[in-house]
Amino acid sequence: MAGLHSLPFDSRVTALRASLSPVTRTMKVRAAFGANGIFSPDSKKSYMPSPTARLRELGLELPELPSPAGTYVHAVRSGRLLFLAGKGPGEIAGKVGRDFTVEEAYEAARRTGLTLLAAIANELGSLDRVTRVVKVVGFVNATPEFADQPKVINGCSDLFVDVFGERGRHARSAIGVASLPNGIPVEIEAIVEFDDA
Repeated sequence: MAGLHSLPFDSRVTALRASLSPVTRTMKVRAAFGANGIFSPDSKKSYMPSPTARLRELGLELPELPSPAGTYVHAVRSGRLLFLAGKGPGEIAGKVGRDFTVEEAYEAARRTGLTLLAAIANELGSLDRVTRVVKVVGFVNATPEFADQPKVINGCSDLFVDVFGERGRHARSAIGVASLPNGIPVEIEAIVEFDDA
């Protein structure tokens, strides 16, 4: 390889490629794809299905998006950020710590997360355009002594990670409140980043 650095860049690349033995090239391919040429999940380049495919794998369907309950819209774009209006779990009412257990409230937060995903898909056309879940803010309608708000909002946070993988990990606030509209046990809003496609 004497005098390699004196060659033009393209010529150096060609010379370096030619210097790799067939065995070395085969080892590099097998490291990523396995001996049978099939992608191995244990390789360094792990595969993550699209959010749409993940929903199918999880057996989940996006709910029908309800009409806004006031003078607002489901989502507002600002640059590449999408700000989502607060959503609830549907027509259920009651306080966490009195009418709902932590586990039941967790499921309510997960259902709320699905409605947020429906709002994203409605605005962007596909969940696959999301590049990052930036922030989640969750409100828990609970008794004064209840202190497990983070465990409740995990229902939504876990869903986002299940669907988006590492892109679903986000900053978050989980807040206890004295009441929520129509007595719902949880309300959650979110901010996501999306691509320009």
